[in-house]
Order: sequence, then C-alpha cells, then structure tokens
Amino acid sequence: MLNRAKDLGHSLKNKIPKEPTTRLRGEPEGEYMVALDVGTEFVKALIGRVTGDEVEIIGVGRAHQELADMQAGAIADIAAVVANCDKALAAAEQQAGVSARTAMVGIAGELVKGTTSTVRFTRKNPSKELSIDEMARIIELVQERAEAKARQELAWELGGKDVEVRLVNSALVRIDIDGYKVTNPVGFQGRDILVEMYTAFAPMIHIGALERTAAELDLELLAVAAEPFAVARSVVGDDPNASVSAILMDVGGGTSDIAVVNEGGVEGTKMFGIGGRAFTHAIERDLDIDFVKAEALKLSLSSTHETAHKETVEKALHKTLNVWINGVELALSEFTKLDHLPHRILLCGGGSSLKMLIDKLESSEWHKALPFTRKPMVHHINPHDVVGITDSTGSITDHTFVTAMGLLRVGLDTLNSAIAEEGESTIKGRLNRMLRV
Repeated sequence: MLNRAKDLGHSLKNKIPKEPTTRLRGEPEGEYMVALDVGTEFVKALIGRVTGDEVEIIGVGRAHQELADMQAGAIADIAAVVANCDKALAAAEQQAGVSARTAMVGIAGELVKGTTSTVRFTRKNPSKELSIDEMARIIELVQERAEAKARQELAWELGGKDVEVRLVNSALVRIDIDGYKVTNPVGFQGRDILVEMYTAFAPMIHIGALERTAAELDLELLAVAAEPFAVARSVVGDDPNASVSAILMDVGGGTSDIAVVNEGGVEGTKMFGIGGRAFTHAIERDLDIDFVKAEALKLSLSSTHETAHKETVEKALHKTLNVWINGVELALSEFTKLDHLPHRILLCGGGSSLKMLIDKLESSEWHKALPFTRKPMVHHINPHDVVGITDSTGSITDHTFVTAMGLLRVGLDTLNSAIAEEGESTIKGRLNRMLRV
C-alpha cells in the first residue's frame, strides 16, 4: 500500500467518503482533481476543488527526482517516478485533508510534437448549409493529416524508425468560410473552408509510462496534456474573444518547452532538450565537482549575496547559455506561417529562475534574425495570471508551479466540455466531443 494512504489513515479506494472525486450528473460542485507535473527535476502535485468555472487549489506537494529517474523530460524509471509522485501527492493530500483520484498528467520531451495544421476544403455544393456531421469529417481529416506529419517527423529524428503516436491535445484555432472568420461554422453556406487546428502527438511509449504511473498511484486519468499547451491554456482561459498574443517558455530541468499563442489561439509548440540540468552539468564539468555541489552553486547565483565562485560559475554557464539561446532561435524560426512573432515572452518553470537566462533574452541580439516588430519584453508568469485557478494554501508564490496550474486549467476545460455533452445537445458541445482525446 502506498505511503500516502497510510498517512491519511484510509484506503485509496475510499478516498473521499462524502464528496465525489469524479463528476456526476446533477453534482457539478465540490469535486476534487489532481494535477501531476512529472518534471525532470521535481514532481509537483496540486489538489484542486472544482466549483463551476474555477478551481481552488487546496493542497500542494513537491518531491525531488534523482538523476536517473527521468531522461529529457520522459520517464526512465517508472518505479522510482511512482515513488516520487507518491511523496508529492502525500504532501498535497495532507495539506488538503482529502485525497483525489481524478488526475491530469503533463507530458513533455523532445519527441512530443505540437503544431497547427491549416487545411483547405472545397465543397461540391456551396449552397448547402454546413452540418455538424460534415464538420466532424473535416476535423477527423485534419487530425489524421497531423498524425501522419507527426509520425514522419519522429521517424526522421529517430533514423527512420516508425513510432506509434497518440493524439494528446486538439484545439480549433480558426475557421474561415469563403474568407469570412466564424466561431461556429454550422449552418453557414459557402464553397471554400479553411480550418486551422492545433494538435499535439506523443510517442505511445511515453504515454504508456505515464498511464502506468497513474495506475500504480490508483489515479483515474482524466487526460494527458502536452505541457506547453497547458501553459498556453493557463494564460488564455475560456474567453472565446481572448486576444492574447505571447511566446510562452517553460524551462524545466530537462527540456525547454515553447508555445506561441496568437490572438488567443495556439499556433504551435516546440521542445528541445536543454533545461536547468544542462546548466548544472556545465558547472559540474568545468569545476570538477559533483552534481549536488554544482546545483547549489547555480542556485546561489540567484541570491543577493556575493559568492567566492560567482565569476567561475558564470563563466561555466556561458557556453550552455549560448547553446540554449540558439535553441530558442531555431524553435521560433519554424513558425513560418506567422507574419510576425508576438513581442511578449512569458517564462515559467524552475529553469527560468536563472537570472543569466533572463539577461540573455533581454540584452542580446538573438531576436534580430526573427520576424519581431520590436524588441521582445520578457516577464515571468505569476500564479495570479493563471485564468480560473486560485490558490488558497499560500504555498504557490512564484512561476515554478505555473505548469501544474495549467494542467488544472486543461482539466477544468475537459470536465466542462463533458458537462456540455451530457447536459445539452448544442453545437458547441458536439464540437467539444470531436476535439476531446
């Protein structure tokens, strides 16, 4: 039996005797949901109470991961990661006083492919009104084409090896009918339909490891979400008229995840395998010390006190920092469909706490070769910036928990779309059902 169940004094199968942990018809309030951000450096667990269109965080937990537990954002040792998740969940449940089973789990890593596909269709009968069934066929076709593209990219990166992938997130970005933008296409007439849709695919081996982890923890998996998509949802929210445009960077321990949001729509996500641990390894290598001491020296750079090794540590970090900024430039150069990139850069994740990284983004000329209309402005995403998620614990004070908060946001979206499907037969509800994975 897992330790956290012992700590709480009851079995995992009877976690909340009075209030449901999964959504039931007629009982939309008082539910509990877990967000599990399985990062390379830390596992972060949040327990949220769902009330209508908001989630209140009532429990926070965090547990450190060992070097061999994760590899470039993906699980390398399932048993070890399960134990770390158990510690984080135990801390969150102890604080919350309840134990939730419904879980949102994040997935990251270089092999997670998220992109916005644009597909054009010419209808044979333009005078016929567009039906929900026709829209279903269009969405299915876009997803199939995006999956084929993701398979092709992964095969190229892995030397021709065919990889089984699964759709983890899907969201409509834009629909045009004869050049006219619509939010609900059903009932319109027209010949030419343009659909832009964001889709994220991940290798089955990585998804399977997360599903096994959830099963070992006795969690009911609501969904697996691409973490940069979750960060994007955290700042956009559910306002259909949202006009947020920004570059979002989640710098974790093993990877840097980038999402470009344009006028409220996710244009795409990119990931590359340089995160906080790469900077620590640079110090470890150049100063010939162990990883733990190198991590402590890196963290000391963020303090206001001068350290004896500051100059040496900064010198060790510069080469990796240059490689990282080149990775950012390369990732953003692939967003060729945009006339210009948003000038706001919003950061989250523990790796973004490194002040040298912020300084590099703000002061260097890396952006000159990219289609920015002006010099980018760089800020951290604060917890209060996350739409629809509030913290009643006082434990979340900075940007390091934003990804986990974004997972709660995706979970809220998923639950609300499920209610729309159950409670009404609206077009929006049926569209939500098509996009759910």
